[in-house]
Amino acid sequence: MKKVLKSKDVDKVFACVDKLYNEAVSHLTDNFVDFSKGKPLKDKVKAYYPYVRIEAAAANRTDTRYSYGFVSRPGVYQTTITRPDIFDFYYREQFAQLIKNHDTPIEIGISNVEIPLHFALGEDFHLEEALDQEQMDALPYLFTQPNLDTLDDSIANGTYYKALDGVSPLALFEAPRVDLSLLRLKHYTATRAKHFQNYVIFTNYQFYIDEFIKIGQELMQETADPLLRAQREVYSAFVEPGNKVTANKNINNNDVEDEVGVALSRMPQMPAYHLKREDGSGITMVNIGVGPSNAKTITDHIAVLRPHAWLMLGHCAGLRNSQSLGDYVLAHGYLREDHVLDKDLDPTIPIPALSEIQVALEQAVAEITGHQGYDLKKLMRTGTVATIDDRNWELRPAIKQNRKLSQSRAIALDMESGTIAANGFRFRVPYGTLLCVSDKPLHGQLKLPGMAESFYRQRVEQHLQIGLRTMSLLREIGPARLHSRKLRSFYEVAFQ
Repeated sequence: MKKVLKSKDVDKVFACVDKLYNEAVSHLTDNFVDFSKGKPLKDKVKAYYPYVRIEAAAANRTDTRYSYGFVSRPGVYQTTITRPDIFDFYYREQFAQLIKNHDTPIEIGISNVEIPLHFALGEDFHLEEALDQEQMDALPYLFTQPNLDTLDDSIANGTYYKALDGVSPLALFEAPRVDLSLLRLKHYTATRAKHFQNYVIFTNYQFYIDEFIKIGQELMQETADPLLRAQREVYSAFVEPGNKVTANKNINNNDVEDEVGVALSRMPQMPAYHLKREDGSGITMVNIGVGPSNAKTITDHIAVLRPHAWLMLGHCAGLRNSQSLGDYVLAHGYLREDHVLDKDLDPTIPIPALSEIQVALEQAVAEITGHQGYDLKKLMRTGTVATIDDRNWELRPAIKQNRKLSQSRAIALDMESGTIAANGFRFRVPYGTLLCVSDKPLHGQLKLPGMAESFYRQRVEQHLQIGLRTMSLLREIGPARLHSRKLRSFYEVAFQ
């Protein structure tokens, strides 16, 4: 490792990180261009991630309500850094909090962790298209390849062991793990990671996405109405799969321009749409499809972006006879039968409800539906949501399928919510769930085409409006209050 800078000046620290990273990437990409043009390379080409390091005495936290920005014990803490172009706001905030809480300079330097060529080339480059077979065969001997030893989640899972040199982790994810997820996000959602916003909504039905597209495109259209214009100026652009960018026509001197993007021959596995704000505090919506595997996959990767909150808005099976189709379910707890996270987060570990999220969701339901206080019980229940991994759970014998659901006092069942909440807990991302009852299999009301279509027409628009209003309320609360201390373990990393 090579130290380059030690400073308490956030701007200088970030500028140094930015410079070191871009120099390293340029070194790799320049040599790769030469290689792809047939120029022989004598030696293996290497470049290294920048590192951030502090040596901290006991924490002197200026505000004990914060859940991040400090270390709990004296020692040396370090992490590797990537993509300052994406993480500008994030890195600056983390650096500022460290300096404020510990009154110690931050050290920046060049680490001994090599940058894989695939990560340096970024999301829009495909090696297979640029090289012939002979070059592909030679590539591993001339450029660093991704190494699974540096791509695990041991820090987030709490299974990390301190390095032999006594250095502890400063962040949940090291740079290679972040870079992998940035590429995977492009693959799964067909949008670049830079478009993702800090408030994320997941859904399991395309109907919600259709409504979100309608809203996003409408917000971008110019209007002479001053009230509408003020509402629309909040967002700078709307981005669709293929990186199709529609700039807001109501914003003067807007740096964002329309982009046609890439014409998609088919939609990706989990398409994402982004209602952007200049500071990244807009709303991203992802159709994760059906099942806990998709729910885990997408949250594994979005987690590296360190969003301020994510919510699940979708459909569920109502388990109580007193529920009606179209009623809402606000999850206060989860019965986790999804099994995809069992090796990372034991299913016996409780996933707590987060008060700020719960209050915002309930307030949004009240505002959008017009029901207040006790009257909310007419259309919304709070309680346990069971998340399972078998879509045809209804086909099991009734006695077997009902016993655990009844013992848990579950009021609804789906295939994604518990996974999304559990991964939020695991990765310290505030989470919440608001579902809508679309069928009641235990009471003879199965999800059939006619019933479903009628339900979709009546409820999707209102449900999505509740989700959007919730995100506005959470934005007003601010990230400092949202990132709950409930999500932090005994000996936490300093980065949020």
